Amino acid sequence: MTRESLPSAAEYLPSRLTLPAMQAAVQKCRGCDLYLSATQAVFGEGPAHAPIVMIGEQPGDDEDRKGQPFVGPAGKLLDRALSEAHIDRAAVYVTNTVKHFKYEMRGKRRLHKKPRASEIHACEPWLEAEMELVKPRVIVCLGATAAQAVFGNKYKVTQQHGIFLPHKWAPLATSTVHPSSILRAPDEARRHAEYAQFVEDLKLVKDRVEALTSGRSGTAS
Repeated sequence: MTRESLPSAAEYLPSRLTLPAMQAAVQKCRGCDLYLSATQAVFGEGPAHAPIVMIGEQPGDDEDRKGQPFVGPAGKLLDRALSEAHIDRAAVYVTNTVKHFKYEMRGKRRLHKKPRASEIHACEPWLEAEMELVKPRVIVCLGATAAQAVFGNKYKVTQQHGIFLPHKWAPLATSTVHPSSILRAPDEARRHAEYAQFVEDLKLVKDRVEALTSGRSGTAS
């Protein structure tokens, strides 16, 4: 199957692209089958022209139930890290690569399941439209799924996090870990080390945004 023949959400985008219109239209998206088991689609949230956009993988259980991105444990950790990096959370637009929660049942619990490449591809029109409207100065990919959706499938967050590259959707784009991976760390020492690195990556984001805002290039990695 060629990329062009894969399922796509493109036909479900509203004719007039605005964030409120897409927020409403995404609930009727049938671009892939994930809508069948999800409670609802979870669209991005934040200022219409936020200087920073953060892209995660997909909504989690809390997000699926509440209809908002990054409101579960990973979102709370992100809020804390942004505060420590001196980034105003209210000035950040947060969204996900895939707009529906993909999961598997484990007893009575719904556990995250990584989306397939075809599902990520299907959802790309939503993400691309969001970026075209928000026009961020810096895109921050949280975790491998988002990073590979933005940079290509050979991108490795473990090796390339904190490096800033030009992108068609923003002057600069970079990656760091997804906060959920910090929560899954095997012990307290590992969690502390990974969280500290996460905050350092976010501080670099703050520096690049300030450089771009002040007219400096901010392109040095």
